[in-house]
Amino acid sequence: MSKFIKSTVILLIGGFITKIIGMFIRIIMSRKLGPEGMGIYSLMMPTFSLLIALSQFGFPISISKLISERKRNNFKIMVSVVPIAVIINLILIIFMFIFSKPISVYLLHENRCFLGLLSMGITLPFISTSSILRGYFFGKEKMIPHVLSNVVEDIARMLLLYFGIPYFLNMGIDKCMAYMILTNVISESISIVVLLLFLPKKFDLSNVSLKADKNNLRDLVRIGSSSTSSRIIGNIGYFLEPIILTSLLLYSGYNKDFIVTEYGIINGFVMPILLLPSFFTSAISHALLPNISYAYSNGMTKVVKKKLKQSILISLLVGIPSTIIFMLFPNKLLLLIYNTNKGINYIRVLALPFILHYIQAPISASLQAMGKMKDLLLGTIFGIIIKLLTLTIFSLVFIGLYGLIISIISSIVFTTLYDYYNLKRYIK
Repeated sequence: MSKFIKSTVILLIGGFITKIIGMFIRIIMSRKLGPEGMGIYSLMMPTFSLLIALSQFGFPISISKLISERKRNNFKIMVSVVPIAVIINLILIIFMFIFSKPISVYLLHENRCFLGLLSMGITLPFISTSSILRGYFFGKEKMIPHVLSNVVEDIARMLLLYFGIPYFLNMGIDKCMAYMILTNVISESISIVVLLLFLPKKFDLSNVSLKADKNNLRDLVRIGSSSTSSRIIGNIGYFLEPIILTSLLLYSGYNKDFIVTEYGIINGFVMPILLLPSFFTSAISHALLPNISYAYSNGMTKVVKKKLKQSILISLLVGIPSTIIFMLFPNKLLLLIYNTNKGINYIRVLALPFILHYIQAPISASLQAMGKMKDLLLGTIFGIIIKLLTLTIFSLVFIGLYGLIISIISSIVFTTLYDYYNLKRYIK
């Protein structure tokens, strides 16, 4: 069995397990918090995603890429990333300490987000450390450490949320939001310990210089800044989404409770169901990156084409049947998973366009592996502009949260087609 197939199978199994656990986490959260609580949590998540993207600075991808080329000392690559990672995380912690209150009050228009936003800074060093370690194992094409650490991490977080949410909810929804964010400190710490156990003995700190290699640092920053630019811009768009949505809907006369509740339904119930098949596409794209990086850097264009076709075919074999189920039985899925029937129409409208979303992951992973970060960046910028423009326009035409639905569809369609067009140009 080839390494690519083996890695994909391991990631699929691991992805399936973590997706099941993630579904239980969502069930726990939605049933204990309700639509309004999920709405408040969903309002905070774009900020959290942006902070995570900034704290990682694309280092997991750059580490994976450099290690997969098999031309440098792996330990020196890992050490070289530490100084800048520490600086970035310190800056973000200070930033959130100062600006959490203004973001919650003036941008999100929801005071109950404050403590949750404040807690995010504390979690960032733990999240960035675990992601850097995962980057090493991806580069080595060792997927078991990644899978095992994810499973253990998710189980820990599920237990923390199950037993902790009722207790902290009695203290107030704002304190419960802070607790939910801070559970990442414990779960990520457990994940780090698991990953460290799989590091080879040659990583013995007593025998190797801990001084960062300037060449490695330069390449890590170059690749990381290029690869993370697309992700950061995407997260900036995601960050602006609830700000624009709440501001314009409030201006249009919608009640704040209605906005928060419907936003919670879309992000707490609808999107997780539509994203269920994404563990397949995510597994495929993660396994694809080191293979295509190695093949493309060595001029093996036919191998690149073969791997890409395999990944798109697998994504469609999963995505198309899932879409049919989502369109035919949205009420049964919502009742089974979340014990609610809210969000049926949203699912039916979004299901078909999400087929493109399922194949977008391996396409963008291929462009990343080939070093075509500029094309990814441009696609993301144009996609975000289209999304925010459509969100702005349709939030003012009195169709409620369907303005958000239309903006999501427009972004998916454009970004996937644009990335596919660019990919075809490089592998003719």
